[in-house]
Amino acid sequence: MLLAVLLPGSAFAQDRAQTLADVKAELATLAAEFSALKQELVASGAAANGTAGADPLGRMDAIEARLVQLTAKTEAVELRVGQVVADGTNRIGDMEFRLCELTEGCDPGSLPPTPDLGGSAEVATPTVDAAPAPSEGPEMAVNEQADFDRAAGVLASGDFRTAADLFATYAETYPGGALAQQAGVLRGDALTQIGDTAKAARAYLEAFSGAPEEAAAGQALTKLGQSLGRLGQTPEACVTLAEVGKRFPGSVDEGNAVAAMQGLGCR
Repeated sequence: MLLAVLLPGSAFAQDRAQTLADVKAELATLAAEFSALKQELVASGAAANGTAGADPLGRMDAIEARLVQLTAKTEAVELRVGQVVADGTNRIGDMEFRLCELTEGCDPGSLPPTPDLGGSAEVATPTVDAAPAPSEGPEMAVNEQADFDRAAGVLASGDFRTAADLFATYAETYPGGALAQQAGVLRGDALTQIGDTAKAARAYLEAFSGAPEEAAAGQALTKLGQSLGRLGQTPEACVTLAEVGKRFPGSVDEGNAVAAMQGLGCR
């Protein structure tokens, strides 16, 4: 039942991250307002000689107190997000270990360290003068599209083993690339076609956990659940498939997950 706690925990971490962003936005606004007011009082000499009156000074005190509260709240939320990400990462590692045990020729001791769920859990503290970070997605590397298209073409031709190898090479060549998640899903499809279900499940798990909010995440999660069902891990499969509807309501993936759950007799 590893995914029963893992996946909701990941969603919790994202909700907390959103709350943290809101808190830090307010913190930055108050910091700017406090600095502007302080500079105004210092420039006029009012803060030094006490002629500013109770209202400006009282306002400064109130802003400063609020800044202290928000700073403490930010630190608490950051700590909680870090704990959730660490827990989710550990649980994904456990699942990878179990899938490796089911895979012929896989040595659990040779598995690489599991990357943090959804990327780094650290959240940088914004400053008043900081420029907003660009929201662009990963750039396409030279030949990345061509290598992806080549692997996809081999998959379409029915040479599934070669396609799986090509997608594995793609993942090694372009880690974190713009098409990395879709490549992981297609590698899982190729492995499924040659009957290597355990490796296929690992491919889907890696594709989902590497970017749980990207476009192909719902597809990866659905196919992971279906693979777990084929491996006889019905409770884990049902939990995984149920999570699809929670994360991607109204999507095609939710419909596929529901159909899979019915086939497995999930309750």
